[in-house]
Amino acid sequence: QVQLLESGGRLVQAGGSLRLSCVASGRTLNYYTMAWFRQAPGKEREFVAVISWDSISIHYADSVKGRFTISKDNAKNAVFLQMDNLEPEDTAVYYCAASDVITMSTAKNYYAYWGQGTQVTVSS
Repeated sequence: QVQLLESGGRLVQAGGSLRLSCVASGRTLNYYTMAWFRQAPGKEREFVAVISWDSISIHYADSVKGRFTISKDNAKNAVFLQMDNLEPEDTAVYYCAASDVITMSTAKNYYAYWGQGTQVTVSS
C-alpha cells in the first residue's frame, strides 16, 4: 500500500506562487505514475498534471499549462507541483494520486492511491 501526504497549500494573492509537496510512505514511488488533481467547491474533481514514473513524460491540463510545473524526486519519494501566476479560479483542494499502471491518464479511476488533499485559496 502507498500512503500519500500532501502539504503546502495556503491562502495566497492572485499572481503569487505556491509549491505543493506530496510525500509517499509504504512503497517507493520509483515505478509509479504520479498526478495532481483538484476539486473546487461544488465541482467535480479535475485533472491538473501527470508525470510518468521516469519523469520523461509530462502532461498538463490546458487551464494550468505554462503556469504549473510537476516534478518527481524518487530519492525523496515525493512529487511536487510548482504553481506560479495563480488565479482565483485555481482555488481548490489539491490531491496527489499514484498509479502502478503505466499510464498518462487524466481519468481519476486509473489512480488507486490518493492523499487527503491540501487547500489552496487564491484571493483576487
